[in-house]
Amino acid sequence: MKTPLLPAITLSIALLATGTAQAATVDLAGVKLEDRATVAGSPLVLNGAGIRYKAVFKVYAAGLYLGEKADTPEAVLATKGAKRISITMLRDIDSAELGKLFSRGMEDNMDRSAFSRLIPGVLRMSQVFSDHKKLQAGDNFLVDWVPGTGTVLTIKGKVEGEPFKEPEFFDALVRIWLGPKPADSLLKDALLGKSKP
Repeated sequence: MKTPLLPAITLSIALLATGTAQAATVDLAGVKLEDRATVAGSPLVLNGAGIRYKAVFKVYAAGLYLGEKADTPEAVLATKGAKRISITMLRDIDSAELGKLFSRGMEDNMDRSAFSRLIPGVLRMSQVFSDHKKLQAGDNFLVDWVPGTGTVLTIKGKVEGEPFKEPEFFDALVRIWLGPKPADSLLKDALLGKSKP
């Protein structure tokens, strides 16, 4: 008696589907970033990832997640839907100092009047970082843009306060890394997928 082919084909397809559904990871100095993420139910793909250097020191590993790939800052900002920036520290750093650097990065990459409108949010973000005192190697924080909700800041797995409602706030944060005066030009290229991690 012949074995029906249909169950065998179905099993093969199921095995293929589970094999391709498994997420791949990118390894950056021991930090593993999944190539996919989900924010507020929206599936995202890793657009690019890299390491932030200060002089010769590795400071953190960063990944940018979008609903679809984008290779210019303008395309990233124009992308609709949820977005995520994932940052994992590669060295211990004073949290208040990191908050100040982020504020400076936002200010350096936008005009004064636009920045002045975001000052209440910038001060609140700086306070959130100050409250943490120190971020240690291995600590992670996420900056998520959730349409209809705002920018959600999650530090070490805990959501920090109310979302920052203005879409401009998330865009200003993105410009820290992708603006005309980025924190690290090599990291900018990496987040835009123009260089391999």
